Amino acid sequence: MSYRIKEIYFTQQGEGSNTGRDFVFVRFSGCNLWSGKEKNRKSAICQFCDTDFYGTDGINGGVYSAKQLIEKIKSLWVSRDDNIAVVLTGGEPLLQVNDELVAALKQEQIYIAVETNGTLDAPDHIDWICMSPKANTEIKLKKGNEIKVIFPQESLDPEKFSLFDFSEFYLQPMDSNKYQENLNATITYCQKNPKWKLSLQTHKILGIR
Repeated sequence: MSYRIKEIYFTQQGEGSNTGRDFVFVRFSGCNLWSGKEKNRKSAICQFCDTDFYGTDGINGGVYSAKQLIEKIKSLWVSRDDNIAVVLTGGEPLLQVNDELVAALKQEQIYIAVETNGTLDAPDHIDWICMSPKANTEIKLKKGNEIKVIFPQESLDPEKFSLFDFSEFYLQPMDSNKYQENLNATITYCQKNPKWKLSLQTHKILGIR
């Protein structure tokens, strides 16, 4: 199988539990909640996405086999840590990530983190699953490691996910022209509901990818 990739790059994770950890990010092209085209944003299920995942024209983007993808990941790993770690993100990576790719990555002893909207089942043997649920979707993924809710979302109550089988629960203020208002609302919610912790997009604050 081949995989359509928007971009691949080395950086530090800027959000959630793994903030500050070195990763190679592999951004898969495509999503099941929005086409990625601005002309279709208003009719999309998810209308606030801040990521360009359309096509394969980003840095190191293209169509890869599992072997080629692993070779590219290895070539970009410049961390002092010998243990390679990858974030499979999108878009929605689980449209493409399959048992074949996971097995190939694990054979090379690569740590696998996935960022998903939770509407698709995940393959086994993924090391870290971060689910970011969106309003008006059917969530199939009820077990993982980290839930990160972009807040606030109309008709999406974070409490709905508090009994899911995850170990970390984060709220992240929606990045919009009402950011300060969203940040204040997020802080207030976390203070009233201590199970939930504040996540900030530190990579944007620091000006890194």
